[in-house]
Amino acid sequence: MGAEVRPATPQDARAIAEVRVASWRWAYRGLVPDDVLAGMSVAESEAGWRGILADPAVAVFVASLGDHAVGFASSCASRDADAPPGTGEIGALYVVEEVAGTGVGSVLMTAAEDDLRSSGHVRATLWVLASNDRGRGFYERRGWRWDGSTGTHHVDCAGLPVVRYARPF
Repeated sequence: MGAEVRPATPQDARAIAEVRVASWRWAYRGLVPDDVLAGMSVAESEAGWRGILADPAVAVFVASLGDHAVGFASSCASRDADAPPGTGEIGALYVVEEVAGTGVGSVLMTAAEDDLRSSGHVRATLWVLASNDRGRGFYERRGWRWDGSTGTHHVDCAGLPVVRYARPF
């Protein structure tokens, strides 16, 4: 699809927040309660992303078509208490509906995985809604597998079940 993927800067916080809200509203429709999706705020998300983008321990990548952001991904050291040394984490991967299925998500995932590898991680994990068949299929096609761990999502998902996927590098 010709999207440019580059490291995000603090100036990208608003665009990332807009992508996050828009992507949740289409990708999680029917999976996350409607009131949770309707209550999402670009301004609140932007404030959160300003903090994330200021954290040198987190890498964030943004995909753009022209000057329009269409997706983003983030990576960092694993935040899971049971993670063995050398484990990284894909913290987020979202694209707007208009580019879903065009390869933008794959390019973003590659950028995040490459960042983890270059940072010395030998394994990576990510959390996905248990009911998110589309997302799970995407990860499985890229070699990720459910590692048997389950939990409840800690960000905006109304306590819905999530599963942890993992892969070695």
